[in-house]
Amino acid sequence: MKNKRTGSARESVWDYPRPPGLEAATRRVRVEFGGVTVADSTAAYRLLETSHPPVYYIPKRDIELSYLQAGSGSSFCEWKGRAVYYDLEVAGRRAKRAAWEYPDLPDAYRAIADHLAFYPALMDACYLDDERVRPQEGRFYGGWITADIEGPFKGAPGTGGW
Repeated sequence: MKNKRTGSARESVWDYPRPPGLEAATRRVRVEFGGVTVADSTAAYRLLETSHPPVYYIPKRDIELSYLQAGSGSSFCEWKGRAVYYDLEVAGRRAKRAAWEYPDLPDAYRAIADHLAFYPALMDACYLDDERVRPQEGRFYGGWITADIEGPFKGAPGTGGW
């Protein structure tokens, strides 16, 4: 995907759709926490929503599920429905509400059933291929920022009304 406004090879998050689009990821996705690779996949999906960096949904079969426990609370997305959260614990180190999934997805997002997304800000590192991602700002957002996308991104102070 090319930036429609500038012609740049970098994707602009302002060209992403609303409602969000979903596509197969073309890069290897890895998540590290507590000295362990907790997820490693070449079969992830990325969710693309206007003003947000992509969020990566990883199949459960590619996640070390033994490190996850049901977390507290839930939230609601107008497009995907109710999200449930998971805490991640490795060697006594815990990240609360570190990952989430949508147990009852509408048809448009059925491809990410049995997939989890991780908040990169709560992990030690997240990678696309060998590129370490930067987390999207804001405590509620789980976007993965890489060199091939450009903002501005929702989540920074003052962007809550976007």
